[in-house]
Amino acid sequence: MKTFSKRALLRASAAPAILSASLIASAAIAQDAPQAAEAPAAGDTIVVTGSLIRNPNLQSNPVLTTTADTIELKQNNTAEDILREIPGIVPSIGSAVNNGNGGASFVNLRGLGSNRNLVLIDGDRLVPAELNGRFDLNNVPVALVERVDVLTGGASTTYGADAISGVVNFVTKSDFSGLEANISNQITEEGDGNYFRADLTMGANFDDGRGNVVFAVGYQQSDPVYQGGRDFSFDNIDSYSGVAGGSGTSTPSRFTNVNVTGTDNGNGTRQITADGTAFRPTSAFDPFNFNPYNIFQTPFERFNMFGAAKYEVSDAVEVYSRGIFSKNTVNTIIAPSGSFGIAVDVPLSNPYLTAAQRNAFCARDTNPAAGIYTPLFTQAQCDAAALATDPNDPNYQTVSTAFSRRAVELGPRVSDFTTTFFDYKIGARGGITDTINWDVSGAYGESENIQTQQGYWLNSRVRQALLATNTETCLDDSGGCVPLNAFGGNGSITDAMNSFLTANSQIVTKTSLAQVKGLINGDFGWTVPWATDAVAFALGGEYRKYTASQESDLLSQSGDLGGAGGAAPNITGGYDVYEAYGELVLPIVQDRPFFEELVVQGGVRYSKYSIDAAGSPGYETWTWNAGGTWSPVRALKIRGNYARAVRAPNIAELFAPNNTGLTNLAVDPCAGDAPLNNANLAAVCTAQGGGAFLGLIENDPAGQVNATSGGNLALSPEKSNSWKIGAVFQPDFLPGFSATVDYYNIKVTGAITTPTPGDAISACFDNLSASSATSDACTSIQRNPATGNLFGESTTTPGLFLGLSNLGTLKTDGVDFSVNYGRDVGFAKLSLSLTGNWTGSSKFQASPTSLNRECTGYYSVNCASIQPEWQFSQRTTLSFETFDISLLWRYIDAVSYEPAAYDDDLAAAIGFGCADPEGADPDGCVVDPEFRKIPAEHYFDLTGRFHVSDNITLTLTAQNMFNNKPKVVGSTLGSTAYNSGNVYPSTYDALGRRYAAAVKFRF
Repeated sequence: MKTFSKRALLRASAAPAILSASLIASAAIAQDAPQAAEAPAAGDTIVVTGSLIRNPNLQSNPVLTTTADTIELKQNNTAEDILREIPGIVPSIGSAVNNGNGGASFVNLRGLGSNRNLVLIDGDRLVPAELNGRFDLNNVPVALVERVDVLTGGASTTYGADAISGVVNFVTKSDFSGLEANISNQITEEGDGNYFRADLTMGANFDDGRGNVVFAVGYQQSDPVYQGGRDFSFDNIDSYSGVAGGSGTSTPSRFTNVNVTGTDNGNGTRQITADGTAFRPTSAFDPFNFNPYNIFQTPFERFNMFGAAKYEVSDAVEVYSRGIFSKNTVNTIIAPSGSFGIAVDVPLSNPYLTAAQRNAFCARDTNPAAGIYTPLFTQAQCDAAALATDPNDPNYQTVSTAFSRRAVELGPRVSDFTTTFFDYKIGARGGITDTINWDVSGAYGESENIQTQQGYWLNSRVRQALLATNTETCLDDSGGCVPLNAFGGNGSITDAMNSFLTANSQIVTKTSLAQVKGLINGDFGWTVPWATDAVAFALGGEYRKYTASQESDLLSQSGDLGGAGGAAPNITGGYDVYEAYGELVLPIVQDRPFFEELVVQGGVRYSKYSIDAAGSPGYETWTWNAGGTWSPVRALKIRGNYARAVRAPNIAELFAPNNTGLTNLAVDPCAGDAPLNNANLAAVCTAQGGGAFLGLIENDPAGQVNATSGGNLALSPEKSNSWKIGAVFQPDFLPGFSATVDYYNIKVTGAITTPTPGDAISACFDNLSASSATSDACTSIQRNPATGNLFGESTTTPGLFLGLSNLGTLKTDGVDFSVNYGRDVGFAKLSLSLTGNWTGSSKFQASPTSLNRECTGYYSVNCASIQPEWQFSQRTTLSFETFDISLLWRYIDAVSYEPAAYDDDLAAAIGFGCADPEGADPDGCVVDPEFRKIPAEHYFDLTGRFHVSDNITLTLTAQNMFNNKPKVVGSTLGSTAYNSGNVYPSTYDALGRRYAAAVKFRF
């Protein structure tokens, strides 16, 4: 058959050392065995990551590879686990993220964002999981993975838009024949977090080797690990005061517009006393400790199937197909729902109000003038209103207040995310000549994610249930309303009350991807005079059609769920793209003195986008790359590459309407007494809607505020320029040794981004003047009309405005390096491997006037997921005849609190009039010094692998051998998604020592 094969592509005259050096040149391989070339079978299709030309000898792009052997030794259960160990990959949404997890796992290359890299299987795109266009790693068939290739830098010429930071390519086993079964189980030393996995793979060749079919099924199930199950995370710690903290939505209830003392300037927010009889005399309250309800490991269940087949119908044509199906269920569990500071009206004749509580409401001072006290109602009016149960009674009165109460009697909020995914492909390929091949294929995939939300109070029903004048019926009795006792102590809310207040809601997210592509590649059959390899090329075209929708029920659309973080509006959108591309590899000199090999290569891609919107807007893009390799001697290869890449706006960025959700901000410049001492600040806070509450505005104890953002059809593709230069060293005098080092530099301009919370605050509150109160930067921030705070009900409190634009700039640079050495030491075979990364910078600038923010080695609300400066993994393996022992050492460099965020905190502290914020800081106005640094971390995993027989292998692993615990930094200095349980569980091991056992059967 005339098809591209490993044997046909490799130079027949190449000595084994040359072949091995060439493979190393294209892959900085992170594995345990020495890098030796296996004898490929004729007709095997080779997958080369980073090029459409199927010759690994001629590539200039550095690719980091993780092998199936490494995956087995580490006992990785998911694709997310595999990638988490690779230096240079920044933690993204995954199993360690609870509050903020949408039921999927993503990868973030180089910290440029999980929407700026592509995840492929065997070089193919698959249907994304959500409207941001990201592929869910939970759908990767781990049992069939032969290797994982990670390519850094712009790869849009080869793979199209989105490959700005790079590509992750999961390469599956081909021509599998036989039966393989894997069973594994993992559990923590604490006895929780059990993780079970079972896989069965079957394959066979048929018709004298003309065809092959493989089919795999798998099952995985994991149990939760609660934050309450670890001593360092049981209590929520405030990052500023350093003491136990939590949420202001607590129990017993808290109400605004209360005046306990009945005096001038005595208004405030007060908590019900523990016995439920009165209000506390001051604003002090017991914060709600939500940590024990939250989890470090999300419960997960998955069924998956993978099938692939190919058959040579003639010597010139092979047909092939591939299908993937999976059904995943992820549960996120967070602290109970409740009423999160919503505005309510309460009759003074509410049957659950005590006389002391009623009097405190009546005594609210309605005169803002100092020295003049005017109560809302006189004592006589208040007493009369207490007896007026009929709204038509002239003595009937209500009070308006913001109500906060945690529904501890109800239990936690649970979101079940069930994702059904399939992606099918069929194609044909063959040879035009002995050296030129063709490949035509089509694929279609769909993903459906159903989110069911349970355990949420409905804001509208809370309001209805508080409008009651007896304990049996509400003034509006519709829906079987049960009056709510919000004025008692813990336990005052009955099952009947909760039953009325709650209802399940559902959000369905659907995506689809249809694609057709054709490719001709090979070589021209001629060489330049000084080369031995022929000039190689690839030409192709591609069409892709994306659609996506978010369909929410009325409850989710309304934003009526208490503590759901905002509404989930309906969204529908799509776009398609036509593309044409080409690549050329030109060997110039080979096998000459000082020019063992000199090869240049380049590529170009044209793309035309059409958006499914009125007027059919669209855009055209060009991407290109150029690179080369030079080997002055066989032991050394120098390589470099320059690429222009693009990323087109995804469906969420184009079509999502403006919507209010949550972000993180610990310090509000308008909080406390600061506006009372600064006229310009007071004017700004007033313009934002907080004028009636100056001096009473609060920082959210949980460090969360509202933020509004949405899509923008006027967005255009962002562009990136990236360049890489590096070397591969494999000396003849040291057999089994190889080393690689590669510098990368990536800059994204016109980046589709939103400002960070710090950017939005700085744009308004830095350099305040008399005109600040009318500036767009300040008036775009809108406060809670009931409290003046930046947090509250999403329907009334837009909070910060974080709009999408093409004004952003992203930049990162660094060095990837690897060292591998293997030799026979007599009694065993020794394998040493090291892969590491140094990140020189990772900068983000939201707009030309914003701070060019550096996040390498820093954490804060602006630098969400930690990206250390240095990181490496080193594995040492001794292989005996029937036994392997392997030690993995993982290193994470020290990181610290972002200096720019500290400067903002300090400026706010001075504005607040805090005592000695740069010293003892008794008021807790800046981050506690103990929480401003996380020291370097070292993890060690030990694996023993026993080859019981030719058919059975037993693997035992102890992960985090020394039971290292993560550094506590509190829960209010970072992003909720990553700064959880007082630590950063996506970066540092929060589960503790774990034991894993696996058995593999092969027949």
